[in-house]
Amino acid sequence: MKCPFCAEENTKVIDSRPADDNNSIRRRRQCEKCGKRFTTYEKLETIPLVVIKKDRMREPYDRSKIERGVFRSCIKRPISVDQINELVDSVESAVFNLGEKEVESKKIGEILMDNRNILKMNPMEVRRMAGMVFQRPNPFPTMSIFDNVIAGYKLNGIRLKKKEKEEIVETCLTNVGLWNEVKDALFKKGTFLSGGQQQRLCIARALALKPEVLLMDEPTSALDPIATNRIEELLLELKKEFTIIIVTHNMSQAARISDYSMFMYLGELIEYDKTRIMFTNPRDKRTEEYLTGQFG
Repeated sequence: MKCPFCAEENTKVIDSRPADDNNSIRRRRQCEKCGKRFTTYEKLETIPLVVIKKDRMREPYDRSKIERGVFRSCIKRPISVDQINELVDSVESAVFNLGEKEVESKKIGEILMDNRNILKMNPMEVRRMAGMVFQRPNPFPTMSIFDNVIAGYKLNGIRLKKKEKEEIVETCLTNVGLWNEVKDALFKKGTFLSGGQQQRLCIARALALKPEVLLMDEPTSALDPIATNRIEELLLELKKEFTIIIVTHNMSQAARISDYSMFMYLGELIEYDKTRIMFTNPRDKRTEEYLTGQFG
């Protein structure tokens, strides 16, 4: 800090304390050349942060949007409000520490993913984070029921002891309500099962690697009503422990089993809300028209 009396640049701080408004710091300084003292005030410069959205529109940074997103993702998880606030604080600090006046929304998303951009991650690492269940049951046709469940470990080169394999198979088949039906036929081919049983086997296979998210693409579209009902009952139980994302055109099914719903049209997210709210009082006219069968 330059001395206002002799322009000497070497000065030292001899006292610091908050100013009366508590928004700045008052410092008493002394010039090392002329010895005179003077006072300076330091105040944090706050620069309004602007977020650039995907459509290139700009809007002021809003902490509450991050909070809402994190709260939604932590529903039914043993995470306290304090932990969520700490996470949002760390994200906010990282965003402001970028030193930019404008930041793209996808950059904030990358920070929320622990600074990992999924598109740049090793595909195998990403795949281990999510289990996938497809429209039509697709157990590996050359594998037994037992081997189908632990196929993910074999394909990833993960060695397991015999007892570990048996525990995983029994646990996963029990979780999908299939253990009692197949425990005496574990070494028969997976294709030996009925369509509904095969789909539950595929769900067990997806759960075996303990994914963070279970992705399901029209999981009951190829099943009869009885098998569909069994799968829906299973999902109602599984959602207590896993985050499940289902792609479906079956609106009645979405209303029955989902907690939150999002409506997408031509790759654009039109609306996202609690299922009960979105199905009874949609905000967007396009959502209302789709739900009432006027288009789609």
